[in-house]
Amino acid sequence: METIKNYLETMFANMPNTPEVKKAKAELLSMMEDKFNEMITDGVNENQAVGTVIAEFGNLDELAEDLGLTKELKETHEREESKPRRFLRMEEIEDYLNVMKGNGLLIGIGVLLCITSVTWPILFEFLLRGEVGDGLGVTGMFISIAVAVALFVFAGIRGNDWKFLDKELCQIDMSTADMVKAKKKAFKVPHAVMIAVAIMLFILWIPTAAIDIDIVSNCLFYFVGAGVCMIIYATTVMGSYEKVLKLNDSKTISGNYGKDEDDIVYVNKFAEGVMEVYWPTVTCLYLIISFITMDWHITWLIWVIGAILRRLLNVVLAAEED
Repeated sequence: METIKNYLETMFANMPNTPEVKKAKAELLSMMEDKFNEMITDGVNENQAVGTVIAEFGNLDELAEDLGLTKELKETHEREESKPRRFLRMEEIEDYLNVMKGNGLLIGIGVLLCITSVTWPILFEFLLRGEVGDGLGVTGMFISIAVAVALFVFAGIRGNDWKFLDKELCQIDMSTADMVKAKKKAFKVPHAVMIAVAIMLFILWIPTAAIDIDIVSNCLFYFVGAGVCMIIYATTVMGSYEKVLKLNDSKTISGNYGKDEDDIVYVNKFAEGVMEVYWPTVTCLYLIISFITMDWHITWLIWVIGAILRRLLNVVLAAEED
């Protein structure tokens, strides 16, 4: 029976996501289920029953008139001819997700190295007084920056093969969407934990500020660097799942693949884009304001304000339900 449902999903994948099409799809599924169950009751084996049902009901071109979908089918064919979509197999999507997971880690570590690079001069000055300490400190700083740049370049090269996702119209099938949805669901708790721990690290430096020792104050940069690393990794991985689930045309039946009932649909693409980069933007603002003012004991409140503002934006920018 699952084969019949998958066949039906494939048949209706590019049809408009309208009440009329949904109703026709549900009616056709009901008729196919009835026929399948009838054949099973008559003693026909499952594989033969599936093949007979699919052959008997045919394809959408043959059924469109009976289902009252002639106009919708014509529009679908015209859209497919004028704006063809590149179909991505499950293996390709898995490769993309693995690349993005690796890139999130590479970029996160690179940013961590950049932020903590300034600690090397302080560290060596504390351990080795004089010119030797200064020289080693500066050397350590530039080595950290050089390694970070190498990680950024490597991540960029790894991601070049997937730039077409931003330029071409692409499409995935239901089984691929379900696979990505399962991965996204499994990552929700780790994502939330990493964001929470990152914010905690941004605040943890405050107790160290009471200790007036340069080497202890270095902890600030390690706390912030580790927090930013976790945010970059978490948002990159979660962003890759969300990007894949948005590949299908949102105006078609396949646009609902992999979507949860609690997923927010925004009023337009601009609003969707704003919310996709919301937390990375908050992170950048936090770092810029904190390093400029050095008021770290106050700037952690940016995260509290950011969380409240995101909830407000979700309400304001969410599309009204039909």
